[in-house]
Amino acid sequence: QLQKVKNGLEMVLSTVRSKNKQLDEDLKREQQWYEEQKQMLDTLNKMEEETNTQVEQPLTKRELDELESKILKLKTYKKELLSAFGDFLDEHFPHPGNGGNTKTKVRKSSAKPAVELITLKEILEILINKCMSTPHKPYITINDSFWPPYIELLLRHGIALRHPEDPNRMRLQAFHE
Repeated sequence: QLQKVKNGLEMVLSTVRSKNKQLDEDLKREQQWYEEQKQMLDTLNKMEEETNTQVEQPLTKRELDELESKILKLKTYKKELLSAFGDFLDEHFPHPGNGGNTKTKVRKSSAKPAVELITLKEILEILINKCMSTPHKPYITINDSFWPPYIELLLRHGIALRHPEDPNRMRLQAFHE
């Protein structure tokens, strides 16, 4: 009977040692996970401190000068682009009247008064200004001063869109959205 008790105790001891070994492995995994979490927390704290110091530090004179220089370069580039665009429009889309004048009077019939046709460049300026000044009401009314082939060109190429209910109104396509 003492042998049975001894065997039973050895089995219990073996089970306890196995359980103890498993608990040691679990403890090591948990400690490793804890260390990883601690490192992650330290890294996040450092990032937060760096961000806070960057926000708190005002820009230096040199950085402000660099930003102003970049802004000036962008404004100059914008002027160059607009000038090149205007030259392109003037060259390839001349005034619809006679001789390429900036404004020309055209008679549709002898009963109607003369109408001054406007250039494609002016039409685009009107559309852009309307879109920028009143984005909630971007439509302009098409009148007799708009040359129909230019209107058709803008509509067919998706640069402008007609009003869904009024065909005499159109707006610039919202490319920025």
